[in-house]
Amino acid sequence: LHLPAVGVLLSLVVMVIAFVQPVMAVPVPLDRATILLTLDTSASMASTDVAPNRLEAAEERARQFVEELPDGVQVGLVTFDTLARLLVAPTDDKAQVLSALGNLSVGPGTATADGISAALAAIQGVPKGDSGKPTPAAIVLMSDGTPTLASNDADPMAAAEQASAEAGKQGIPVDTIAFGTAEGTVNVRGEDIPVPVDTAAMEAIAQQSNGKSFAAETSDQLGSIYDALTHDIAYETKTQEITALFVGIALALAAAAAIAALLWTQRIV
Repeated sequence: LHLPAVGVLLSLVVMVIAFVQPVMAVPVPLDRATILLTLDTSASMASTDVAPNRLEAAEERARQFVEELPDGVQVGLVTFDTLARLLVAPTDDKAQVLSALGNLSVGPGTATADGISAALAAIQGVPKGDSGKPTPAAIVLMSDGTPTLASNDADPMAAAEQASAEAGKQGIPVDTIAFGTAEGTVNVRGEDIPVPVDTAAMEAIAQQSNGKSFAAETSDQLGSIYDALTHDIAYETKTQEITALFVGIALALAAAAAIAALLWTQRIV
């Protein structure tokens, strides 16, 4: 086998490929994209079926999610139990969100619809870009149970679906994460009360806005979901020409072939 000749042949093949100007898909951070983390802080989030409990595990994974967001992405934080609270308006200052995530506590009730509506209102308050178009946005809703409260005595589940549908009309998906297990319990006055995760409710809410639905029974699974959402929400895929890369490979192969020829045959090819 004449290795120098093979090297020259390979370099010519790569150079021909370079002439057709090959491209590849590259993930690029979305400038000024807005994400509203919307976290359930109802009493069932104190269940220890996820160590150390659902809320603490959710806090830790949410912190990692925020820390790993690319620069230029704005993130806000809404929590909900009996009431919905906008703890941090959309900002590119991650420290504000991280600080708020370290001070969450549980309360009674699960006002899911109010949580979605508060997140949607926060997104609507984000100034438009230079183009005059709204910035890309998404709501990430993490909850463990069925909605139990809604304004004006409305059906809680129907209200949550309606709030998600309103977000969908504005092009804002509500991506849901059902967090917890079917065996979850909380202790109330010495009695263990079952608080099973309601995956079906989260799926139905996501569907109303064309969002994605996920389920996590462990902290690690929740982390993997957040990783996937980071890629889906904070990045867009663009094609990038890589002609220079192929030209570089071709030149390297040609140089290697020439060096091999000089070493082995005392002549170039």
